[in-house]
Amino acid sequence: MNNLSVIILTNNVEAKLEDCLKSAQDLGEVIVLDGGSTDRTLEIAKNYKARVVQQKKGSYLVWRNQGRDEAKGEWLLYVDSDERITPELRKEIVEMIARGPAAVFPPEKPIKGTLSGGPPSRVTPRGVAAYAIPRRNFVFGKELKHGGWYPDYVIRLIRKDRLIKWEGELHEQPKIDGELGYFKNAFIHLKENNLSDMVEKTNKWSEIEAKLLLDSGHPPMAWWRFVRPVISEVIDRLIIKLGFLDGVKGIIFSVYQGYSVFMRYAKLWEMQKKRQ
Repeated sequence: MNNLSVIILTNNVEAKLEDCLKSAQDLGEVIVLDGGSTDRTLEIAKNYKARVVQQKKGSYLVWRNQGRDEAKGEWLLYVDSDERITPELRKEIVEMIARGPAAVFPPEKPIKGTLSGGPPSRVTPRGVAAYAIPRRNFVFGKELKHGGWYPDYVIRLIRKDRLIKWEGELHEQPKIDGELGYFKNAFIHLKENNLSDMVEKTNKWSEIEAKLLLDSGHPPMAWWRFVRPVISEVIDRLIIKLGFLDGVKGIIFSVYQGYSVFMRYAKLWEMQKKRQ
């Protein structure tokens, strides 16, 4: 399809990229924006006829905006290397583009807060400019159906002429000129498959989150500022959102979210001490 561009951000993802590219085949042009991979990522991308744009500086925010500038399609589909386009989602995308955008909503009203990173920034109500796509999240090889991990909407299909820019240094969100529609069919999202990878990712992202809190003028960390958010996160994931129904893996991942919150505030405490 000449009117769709698939944009994939990569950085040393040789183990995940091939299946991602397979799922995107024949949907339209495929652009791989690479952040300086030293493994087989670029070789795999070229084997699948993707157009590779190499970057060694910048952030995901910068690369998402550059993807818009590089793309030739009328519609932009942003896909992460650990996501897969299911046949059902592919069919829904093709049908939408063929008939033109329409106000499509999920079977039930979206739960407040299910959009990853919060709602997009809109400018004017000029019809549907972008679509939020649900994700089926897999952790330790198991799909998590509870704990707030579904529908986990992400805004990834956007009309190029209605995308003003991506905003936010963490959990980037698009600023769009128009309204938001919702797709029924989901991405497959293969999250971490072992605790070592989870801890490595948490260490990286908690540093960024802590820095954002520091720059926003967060109050000095006291003991109760550690306890309350950590306990609240675990109770919310495990009990309120029924994460325990996903069995041992659901319990581990729900409790782990409390650890992630703790690391964010512990690093904030460390940064605050260094500024004193």
